[in-house]
Amino acid sequence: MLGLFLLLPVLALYARQMPDYTPELLGLAMGAYGLTQAVLQIPFGRWSDRYGRKPLITIGLLLYAAGSLLGAMAHSLLALFVARMVQGAGAVSASVTALLADLTRPEVRTRAMAFVGISIGLSFVVALVLAPVLDAVIGVPGIFLVMLAMALTGLALLYVAVPVEPERSGGAEGREFSAMADIVTRPALRPLYAGVFALHFIMTATFLSVPQVLVTDLGMPVAGHWKVYLGVFVVSIAGTVPLILATERGGQGKRVFVAAVALVACAQSLLGLDHAHLWRVMAALTLFFAVFNYLEARLPALLTQAAPGTDRGAALGIFATAQFLGAFLGGAVGGLLLGRFGLTGVFWGSAAVAATWAAIAAASTMGAPISHGRS
Repeated sequence: MLGLFLLLPVLALYARQMPDYTPELLGLAMGAYGLTQAVLQIPFGRWSDRYGRKPLITIGLLLYAAGSLLGAMAHSLLALFVARMVQGAGAVSASVTALLADLTRPEVRTRAMAFVGISIGLSFVVALVLAPVLDAVIGVPGIFLVMLAMALTGLALLYVAVPVEPERSGGAEGREFSAMADIVTRPALRPLYAGVFALHFIMTATFLSVPQVLVTDLGMPVAGHWKVYLGVFVVSIAGTVPLILATERGGQGKRVFVAAVALVACAQSLLGLDHAHLWRVMAALTLFFAVFNYLEARLPALLTQAAPGTDRGAALGIFATAQFLGAFLGGAVGGLLLGRFGLTGVFWGSAAVAATWAAIAAASTMGAPISHGRS
């Protein structure tokens, strides 16, 4: 995640220097990794149920490393699009989340997922601070090489630092199709799939636009963007922690969740209304990241509670497919909106997606466990 985040603040600006630049192709390059992630998450998740988490994570990290090397050698936006697709073929999100769930007790799983969300948030702010500095020193090709190094480091940590995973039966082969159909269609899970799709659609679309806002509307040099991002993230923690604590107190989980989604819509609306003043942009981004960090942790926690046992990897594969399909379409649709309606159109489009998600979440039942007669 740190590697992927390193590109967010600089890729949109770097792409504008490419000879084949268009807003639409930029959007595709921003979200391209999400397309192959979406295609491969379900197979990776199911294979991790059958063959083990670590072997599948290893394959995914090697593919991600290969895509990073291709990105370092790319000299056109189309080549960057291809490199990002190869990176996305390392579709290990479901396998990693399932491994974490395998290694934690149900009563502490939400907290564990929250720590993952916090670590992703920390990765995000570290990336936003480092990316402009790295871009000035080694450029975007050099950042791809940093991503390659981090992929190999992650591979080493997988075998040196991560505990041995529990033995698994591989699932009930004769019931695989019916189990998958149940996981896909269960009413308690559908809003979670829709939610993670919307969250990452909005995330990608936001960072298609925000770096350009800082440069074109606010006249801020790229090397100074880290100050905005660091200030936003530090303050946003003060909003994330109370949301997590309110959820864990019991009885208010759904209300807190729906309120958080509504706040995402508010943050995007604020950016759509006014992105020409620095402090207003920072306030909107602070609100957005306070609830983003919470939702990023809460969604997989709800899913692992609803899909326990040998089907957990498959359910998380579907979940991750929705997540990365959202990232891809956030870039693709965001690029179309940027080309036709400018930056304001991207923010209002994201606000509409968040408002739709809030309505779905309010009308849904979330978190009921799946039962197939086995644990």
